[in-house]
Amino acid sequence: MGKILLKSLSRAIFFLLKSIQKDLEMKKLERLQKIIARAGICSRREAEKLILAGRVTVEGKIIRELGAKADLDQEICIDGKPIEICAEKIYLLLNKPRGYVSTVKDERGRKTVLELLGEKFSDKRVYPVGRLDLNSEGLLILTNDGDLTNSLIHPRFEVKKTYRAKISGVLTEEKLDKLRAGIELEDGLTAPAEIYLLGENLVEITIHEGRNRQVRRMFSAVGCEVKRLKRIKLANLTLEGLKVGKFRELTAEEVAEIKNFGGD
Repeated sequence: MGKILLKSLSRAIFFLLKSIQKDLEMKKLERLQKIIARAGICSRREAEKLILAGRVTVEGKIIRELGAKADLDQEICIDGKPIEICAEKIYLLLNKPRGYVSTVKDERGRKTVLELLGEKFSDKRVYPVGRLDLNSEGLLILTNDGDLTNSLIHPRFEVKKTYRAKISGVLTEEKLDKLRAGIELEDGLTAPAEIYLLGENLVEITIHEGRNRQVRRMFSAVGCEVKRLKRIKLANLTLEGLKVGKFRELTAEEVAEIKNFGGD
């Protein structure tokens, strides 16, 4: 009787340990796009594109499924080059001037926003959160935190962005109401916007979508042209005290607040 009880107990302990081991292994696994984003390569959405394009391998095996998981001990490569997980998180707020593109590299040889960061961050792998086009200016976040990037640009979080725009053309109250309600663009109806007329042909507009050149296209849809566009606010952040072309590091409190805006 004692031997049978001991054998049953041993089997129970064995399966319990196997279950614990499996749980620990599962906890180490993360979605591949999340790991790539954490490494500071790009945002999660861009990482998904890399995976679908067959440019990502795990232990030498090409991965094309977005649900695929890996752990940090495995060799993960993009275009054959192993990625490294960034230990130090960097969060910068830049007052972008016109004439710079919001990318890490530019095939046409134009100046990029990374050229404004100086020696301290010149060798850091940071990238812009969203984009301001070549002729737009204002508030731009640069970071190597892929999770934060995702929480700021993913449509479901509806993080607000405020712009000040100088407009040419007749800007009537009827046109403003159309923009406030949402206007049809080639890629669909825009979400309602907050718009205030500050002066003759000067408006302030707040949106939470991040479509390409959205503000410019919205005004174009009502027969107006944006002559100058500046982002002045993103979530809780403003450009207060920051000169054009200069940047600063975000405080721990600001980072925490941004994460709350993004639903983290």
